[in-house]
Amino acid sequence: MSAVTDAVRVAPPGNPITQSIRDSLVVAKRNLIRMSRIPEMVIFGLIQPIMFVVLFTYVFGGSMNIGGTTDPDVYTEFLMAGIFAQTVTFATAGAGAGIADDMHKGLIDRFRSLPMARGAVLTGRTLADLVQTALTLAVLALVALLVGWRTHTGIGEVLGAFGLLLLLGYAFTWVGALIGLSVRTPEAATSGGLIWLFPVTFISNAFVDSSRMTPWLQHVADWNPFSATVQACRELFGNPGVSPSDAWPMQHPVWASLIYSILIIVIFRTLAVRKYRSAAG
Repeated sequence: MSAVTDAVRVAPPGNPITQSIRDSLVVAKRNLIRMSRIPEMVIFGLIQPIMFVVLFTYVFGGSMNIGGTTDPDVYTEFLMAGIFAQTVTFATAGAGAGIADDMHKGLIDRFRSLPMARGAVLTGRTLADLVQTALTLAVLALVALLVGWRTHTGIGEVLGAFGLLLLLGYAFTWVGALIGLSVRTPEAATSGGLIWLFPVTFISNAFVDSSRMTPWLQHVADWNPFSATVQACRELFGNPGVSPSDAWPMQHPVWASLIYSILIIVIFRTLAVRKYRSAAG
């Protein structure tokens, strides 16, 4: 910790934007080093999505009707975009718990005493979480290939899909940051981060065709930001998607995913930084 604080303290003053970027990278490096020294954080983060892949593929795969067929292989390709999106969004709970833990231990107070950009503490934390999410996503993709998932488009489209997933994960991490700053303990942050994630991920097109839901629930699912990213990834992967819908996000899922994610980042980053400043004031 002393190396990190010394690095920030001796940093020469300069352009505010440059200083903010530099400070954010220092904090991100600190969190990545901490993660590397606690490998169980990464390991446990991998177990849950792998379990979802195996359970949904082999337990529910033969009973799901996708595009008029119950072929398990078709459902596997339909499923994986939803599992990928669920994985990046569930990282929100860990981000919130980490920030709450830093607050609880007084680490935020130490950063507050340093001549650094106020938003850098949160930005650095979210960037470190993004790196961990990318690692988890890469391992999960290998597991998906083992259970039969395949893409049917070019490398550019596939990379674009993973880019949308990481952007959504980064956006939701700012929601977790706000929750972490708003509660008193890491346990409360974990609980608060999961309560709203379950309806967001399950009232969507991630695991079932939303056209089979009741009309009002289908409307909610089709306009869910989570659903937009899932549908965009299916298009970019060349995997089976949901039945045609008149909802704009389902007609233009790539654009909808980008717009939703950017709006979430702008709104919740603003709220989180404001909350951090008031807590540090």
